[in-house]
Amino acid sequence: MDDEQQVPDHGPLAGFTVGVTAARRADELGALLQRRGAAVLHAPTLRIVPLADDSELLTATKEVIDQAPDVVVATTAIGFRGWIEAADGWGLGEELLARLRGVELLARGPKVKGAVRAAGLTEEWSPSSESMAEVLDRLLEEGVDGRRVAVQLHGEPLPGFVESLRAAGAEVLGVPVYRWMPPEDIGPVDRLLDATVSRGLDALTFTSAPAAASLLSRAEERGLLPELLGALNHDVLPACVGPVTALPLQARGVDTVSPERFRLGPLVQLLCQELPGRARTLPIAGHRVAIRGHAVLVDGELKPVPPAGMSLLRALARQPGWVVARSELLRALPGSGRDEHAVETAMARLRTSLGAPKLIQTVVKRGYRLALDPAADAKYSDGE
Repeated sequence: MDDEQQVPDHGPLAGFTVGVTAARRADELGALLQRRGAAVLHAPTLRIVPLADDSELLTATKEVIDQAPDVVVATTAIGFRGWIEAADGWGLGEELLARLRGVELLARGPKVKGAVRAAGLTEEWSPSSESMAEVLDRLLEEGVDGRRVAVQLHGEPLPGFVESLRAAGAEVLGVPVYRWMPPEDIGPVDRLLDATVSRGLDALTFTSAPAAASLLSRAEERGLLPELLGALNHDVLPACVGPVTALPLQARGVDTVSPERFRLGPLVQLLCQELPGRARTLPIAGHRVAIRGHAVLVDGELKPVPPAGMSLLRALARQPGWVVARSELLRALPGSGRDEHAVETAMARLRTSLGAPKLIQTVVKRGYRLALDPAADAKYSDGE
């Protein structure tokens, strides 16, 4: 095969299925994944409800206007914009902006700083790290005893942050711009859970801690938590946009991966590195075969395979070069019952999908085996 033929004409995530739990920016994340070849299963584990009609946000806004805080902390770009837009809708936009011009305004990171400046305001300080811990350290160093601090919340409270300020003597006013709620239709979440537990996914992405906590909670309600944790610890890669997002999973003993930069693009790039590296690659019948989630690369060419065929192939690949009995392959087939003829039917389809029938050998009256190349045979036969 010459070099020109070896250049893959598919993305690095082709053949893999990735779950997306995000409610916000899910389309953007899904598009980034699909552009790199992944199949995407999306189920928002939460929905974000704007509080434009909510009395809590209106009350907090009036309180900021009527009684100026000493410090205002803007925590998210979308949340800060939502606050200004809601105030505009109530006819309080100009008053709120005028009030914010006269206070110490802190922005948590570059994106929030951009939203602050887009509103015609200037922040007094912003950490480069996007860390709420750094914002807290600065406030505590300045001293907050007797000072009034307004904190723009986004979807969830910030208990550690707020409690630390109150313990240091601050009066803290929360400005709740959005609220996390369970999804109106739980069906997609249950399908995502089932796909994770059955190893129908190769990776599961999380872009917020509440989304991760919500999925764990739903798994617990359905009695699937041990199965979910088992899948995430062994077969389905949990990928989080950052360390804060990973906390609910890590609290349950799940090891996660996160990019160095807490953004969707780097998260997708991380999956592009991790998933192909986890795929099983074997030298079979003169071909190089890489077994991915729902497809197989044969000499760099992508071959989509039906679920039953993937189940058979994985069972054979667990013991490469060894004969696997029909009865064992039957157990590997999803919902196949007791008829070993189902194995023959699925095997015929698998061979057709692979386009190289000699990859799998029939061993009469015994079963099937992968035609592992002789040089590799000794290695895999020794149980390595």
